[in-house]
Amino acid sequence: MDKQKDIMIPEPLLMPVIEVEHSFFWESLSKNELRIQKCSNCAILRYPPNPMCSQCQFFEHSWELMSGNGEIFSYVVTHQPTHSAFRDRTPLATVIVELDEGPRLVSNILNISPSEIKIGMKVRVVFQKMDDEITLPFFELID
Repeated sequence: MDKQKDIMIPEPLLMPVIEVEHSFFWESLSKNELRIQKCSNCAILRYPPNPMCSQCQFFEHSWELMSGNGEIFSYVVTHQPTHSAFRDRTPLATVIVELDEGPRLVSNILNISPSEIKIGMKVRVVFQKMDDEITLPFFELID
């Protein structure tokens, strides 16, 4: 997955804090790869990353490369900014994307009005480098 878009996102946007146990997830995003933890014992894909599998309590895992394709499982549109960083970003659609491989990610969908979003729309991941440390996974409609 080497797809990257130059997306105009108003500054300043609140950035996530990278915890040590999640660092490989963020490193993979910086390489334009979406990788999800896979339990080495029961093979369940788990997101967000955790030190221990919630199904079998096994600690060992691998990081599986995802296709980045999925569909909108659910969404909510925020009309009133809950923080000053979102003042010029409302209405803002927050989507839950169910990847083709199963895990669900919370993100935003680009290049579509929040009023046009429908559950079941097919989407794919696009990567946006926000600064030297953070690349975020956003989604766009599949043509």
